[in-house]
Amino acid sequence: MQLNQLNKGDHATIIKINANKILKDRFASFGIMRGEEISVKGYSIGKQTMEIEAGATLIALRADEAMKIEVEKRA
Repeated sequence: MQLNQLNKGDHATIIKINANKILKDRFASFGIMRGEEISVKGYSIGKQTMEIEAGATLIALRADEAMKIEVEKRA
């Protein structure tokens, strides 16, 4: 499933990032990488952006960026 399909409060593990090297490097600088556990903190109106927590870092992502991140939802 894609990151943007999660709901507020959901927790997941990143399993794959489908992006070019530049975007993957940008994600990595924020702590967004394969194997990282993340949680969804919230969405903007219209779900154009979302806020996630990776480790102790809060990160805002655009919807098109979140679609490039494949995750496995945790219970």
